[in-house]
Amino acid sequence: MDTSDTTPNTTVGKTRFYQGKGLTQPLFCIEPGIPCERPREQASELMGYVRDMTLSGVMDENPQLVWASYYLSALAKALMDDAELGMRR
Repeated sequence: MDTSDTTPNTTVGKTRFYQGKGLTQPLFCIEPGIPCERPREQASELMGYVRDMTLSGVMDENPQLVWASYYLSALAKALMDDAELGMRR
């Protein structure tokens, strides 16, 4: 009898996304129960956009792109943090 666990690790739903000065309530939270592979893939894709937007924002002197990339990177971090918590279970 095979006793290996083939159930994928899932997000725990404990990571909150706060952005902005003095915020006490999260703007977004990661849902529990999502296979960890999915948020990791999404975070990787977001970070690719962050890289491109940051470079464009700096080169074109466009602060809106720089700020947008800042917020997207925080969202990507929340995805990665919750996936990491799920992987540790």
